[in-house]
Amino acid sequence: MRFYLVDAFTDRPFAGNPAGVVVLDEPADARWMQAVAAEMKHSETAFVVAHQEPKSLRWFTPAAEVDLCGHATIAATHVLGGRQRFGTRSGVLTCEARDGWVELDFPADPPRETDDDLRTVLPDAKIIFTGRGRENLFAVLEDADAVRRAQPDLNALRELWTGRLVITAENDSTDFVSRFFGPGVGVDEDPVTGSAHCMLAPYWAKETGETQLTGEQASARGGIVKTELKADRVLLRGQAVTIVSGELHV
Repeated sequence: MRFYLVDAFTDRPFAGNPAGVVVLDEPADARWMQAVAAEMKHSETAFVVAHQEPKSLRWFTPAAEVDLCGHATIAATHVLGGRQRFGTRSGVLTCEARDGWVELDFPADPPRETDDDLRTVLPDAKIIFTGRGRENLFAVLEDADAVRRAQPDLNALRELWTGRLVITAENDSTDFVSRFFGPGVGVDEDPVTGSAHCMLAPYWAKETGETQLTGEQASARGGIVKTELKADRVLLRGQAVTIVSGELHV
């Protein structure tokens, strides 16, 4: 089995979000895939069955399988090259690597407004809007500085719904800034989260009236995600760099 380590949503090594990619000849046992992901310790590892059409694609954090992952899909498409169709728990996803970029066609996940009380998670933040998507809580803060300096109480977040939170605000250098915290799935803070932009793109498109937007995820590694809202789909565009490739002997 071939294994790759790819930095996604970046054009340089040791930035963006690292993802493992394991290319399989046939489907593997879920317990084995979970064990591999725990061993790799990246926020997600993608497992692709290369000889199917559409190709089976599953994503695992070190602690759990997830329904959708953008950066590991960027990484898998970067490894395979060209146009790919993946069968996933979120339906068939069409992706394409061209001209140094990878484009993902993902389902939009506009956050619906809720009355979730996030004051225990973000006690020092002024929260403008609170919502939920399919898997994530969503909070809009007063400005980009508030997003950058936020220090959520991860224990409190772990107790809320899925234990996953996107925070965001308008930004000066890009259209919006965000961060993602997922202690509920074993990821305290994710460097760059493609699936979160399925919420961010429709929210900020509604706020700005623009369908093509650029987001910055302000983690320690950081990354840029270009988004385009098309009806109930979001096109996500990012770059990727292969760091390691080799064989998995287990």
